[in-house]
Amino acid sequence: MKELNFKTNIKCGACETAVKPHLDKLDNTSWQVDLKHPDRILTVKGETDIHRVIKTIEGAGYTAEPI
Repeated sequence: MKELNFKTNIKCGACETAVKPHLDKLDNTSWQVDLKHPDRILTVKGETDIHRVIKTIEGAGYTAEPI
């Protein structure tokens, strides 16, 4: 299982709620956002790739930069 990490502009619980339906559509993955980290790190575990996660986050109106 791959683990991908991204710096995001998901700043609060409401933002996290907004991206949830989009990220939940990624098959065979789990995800979480560390809202306490200054870079709001999104961790995605599963069978997906960097480009698909970025496209999904952008589709929700946010940004994600691989780290």
